[in-house]
Amino acid sequence: MFKEWLAIFKKDTLMDHAYQRSFLMLDITREMFSKARESLRFKEDCEVDIDIRDRDLEINSFEREVRRDVFNHLAVNRTAKLPSGLALVSIIIDIERIGDYMKNIVELALNHPGKLHGGKYEEDLQRVEEAVEENFNKTRKCFESGDDTLALDLLKEYKWVNDVCDDNLMRLIKEEYKEIKTSDAVSLAIYFRWLKRINSHLRNITTSVVNPFDRIGFEPKKQE
Repeated sequence: MFKEWLAIFKKDTLMDHAYQRSFLMLDITREMFSKARESLRFKEDCEVDIDIRDRDLEINSFEREVRRDVFNHLAVNRTAKLPSGLALVSIIIDIERIGDYMKNIVELALNHPGKLHGGKYEEDLQRVEEAVEENFNKTRKCFESGDDTLALDLLKEYKWVNDVCDDNLMRLIKEEYKEIKTSDAVSLAIYFRWLKRINSHLRNITTSVVNPFDRIGFEPKKQE
């Protein structure tokens, strides 16, 4: 299905423009994640090397641009190419939501005293952060190539991330390690939650490569 959509994107100027914008949006959110993480986890002064809010506004602008391109495309082509247009709009909504979580992480960094260390949760936190960063790169490659096999492998590869985030969030709620400071416990809990949501939005994008439009964001059905 996605290979057919790719053919539509490449043949139509408006749709190709919108499709290329989605890559740029993914690149921007990947950079935002790297800088937001650096500010929260490795800097005492909470400085961020890029203006996250400006980047977020840029993503919002691209989202509106993609919507206009898709709308204008569908206005001319009517319903013949409706699924491809709706799929692309669905994908850029996921990218825009990732940008919102980057703003949240930066706001957390600005308000948390000093850099955030995971303590007893540090090993799991590092694994999750590294997996999310890798997932950005692999999701972009998968989305650009439209490779079904790559998409299925990718969905399996980082499925564990959400479970680890949930497990650590519950451990924090249960106060398994009472020696952790309140500010650190709260910060770690919401950070784990946001990392899970970022990973989930990246997975939604990947599902578009293997699923029909109505199942974007859901696990692929197992083949009989």
